[in-house]
Amino acid sequence: MLPLVSIKSNMRKDKFIPGKTKIQYAGAYYDDSEVEAVLNVLRHGWLGIGKKAREFEEGFGKFLGLKETIVTNSGSSANLLALAALGLKRNSEVITAATGFPTTFNPILQNNLAPVVVDIEMGSYNISPELIRKAVSKKTKAILLAHTLGNPCRMDEIMAIAARYNLRVIEDNCDALGSKLHGKLTGTFGDMGTSSFYVAHHITMGEGGAVYTDDLSLAQKIRSLRDWGRSCVCKTCVVINNRDARCNIRYGTSFRDLPLGYDNRYVYTSIGYNLKPTEMQCAFGLEQLKRLPLFIDKRNENFNIFYAFFKNYEEFFILPAWDNLARPAWFAFPLTIRDNSPFKRKEIVGFLEKNNIETRLLFAGNITRHPAYKKTKIKVCGRLKNADKVMEDTFFLGVWPGLRAQELRFVMQALKRFLDKYAHA
Repeated sequence: MLPLVSIKSNMRKDKFIPGKTKIQYAGAYYDDSEVEAVLNVLRHGWLGIGKKAREFEEGFGKFLGLKETIVTNSGSSANLLALAALGLKRNSEVITAATGFPTTFNPILQNNLAPVVVDIEMGSYNISPELIRKAVSKKTKAILLAHTLGNPCRMDEIMAIAARYNLRVIEDNCDALGSKLHGKLTGTFGDMGTSSFYVAHHITMGEGGAVYTDDLSLAQKIRSLRDWGRSCVCKTCVVINNRDARCNIRYGTSFRDLPLGYDNRYVYTSIGYNLKPTEMQCAFGLEQLKRLPLFIDKRNENFNIFYAFFKNYEEFFILPAWDNLARPAWFAFPLTIRDNSPFKRKEIVGFLEKNNIETRLLFAGNITRHPAYKKTKIKVCGRLKNADKVMEDTFFLGVWPGLRAQELRFVMQALKRFLDKYAHA
C-alpha cells in the first residue's frame, strides 16, 4: 500500500510547525489508489453512476451484511429518502433526539411529518430509550435516531419498544460506520440505516451517502425516489458507455394512460428527486472501503490516547461514556465542561483555536432553540435539560486517521498548559 496522504498535502510530508500548522478535526485520507481509480473512470468516459456504483453498493452491503445498499449524493439525502420510503401519512409522529445534526431532524419536516423530540443521555449523547417510551402516542409511527459521534445507542431496548408499538426505525449511522453493539454493526438493527461519505466521515467520496436495508420493497422505493421517481428500479439496469445493461423489461411493461411498451426508464411512478452521486465518487469510495478497518483502528487509538489524558482532568469535564457491550468506531472525542468548572467553553475553545487546534461543537445542541425552527410546530416530550447543557458546554476534538503523533502531542501539551493553571490553583 502506498503511504497515506491528507487532502491538503499530497503525501502528508508537510513539516509540522507547532502553533503554526493547523491541526484539523477531520480530513480526507487517501493515496494514489483513489486518484488512479478516479482517473480510470474519466478515461472510461461514462461519468454517471454505473459499474463502480454497483461495485460500491455490493462491497458496502457485504461489509454490513445487508442485502440492499443504495448509494446517494449525501448522507442528508440518504436520511430524506429513507424516511420518504416509509410512506407515512401526513402529520404522523416521528420521535427523534433534541441534540443532533439538522439533517437527522429536517427530513421529518420535509416529509410533512410531525417531529417529537426527547432529551439525550449525558456522556453518551444518545437518545434515551426511557424517554422514547414515554413519547409514544397513537400517532407515533417511527423513530429516527443517530449514533452520536460513533457511540452506539441502546438498540436492544429501542428495538423492543419499536416491536411493542409497531414502529419503524431508521438509524442515522453517518458518524458510526463500523461501530458495534453485542457484535452487531450499527445501522443494521432497524428497518434502514444511512451513511454519509462527506470528508469528515469514516470513509469519504468528498460528498456522498447510502441507504441500506434487508427489505427489498423499501430498497426499490428508495431507488425510485432517488432516480426522479421513475418506475425502473433494476439494479442490473446500469448505464455503461451510454448503453443499458441486461434490461429485459425496459419495453415490456404497460401502464394506464401510457402507450403500450413505453420505455420503463421514462415512466414515473412516484414524485422523486435526483439524488445520485457520480461514478468518480463511487470509484473513490471503493478504494476507501478497503481501508475502513485500518481507519477504524486508528480513530479508536487516537480516542484512547485522549481518554487517558483527560482522565487526569475529570474534575473539569464529563468524559464520554459508552455501553460495556459496545465497540464504538469513534468519530470524535466529546467533552462537556462541568457546572463547577473554573473556566467556560468559550475560554478553552478559544485557547485551542488560537493555537491552531480545530474544535467543533456537538452540532446543533438543542435544535429547538435555533432560528430556523422558531415557527415550526415541534412536540417536546419532557424537559431538554441535557440538550441545553450540551448547547452551552460541549465541544469535541478530532480523532481522524490523519492525525500525526506530533500533532496529538502538541494538542495535549497545549491543553496541559491551559488546564494545569486551574488544577493547581
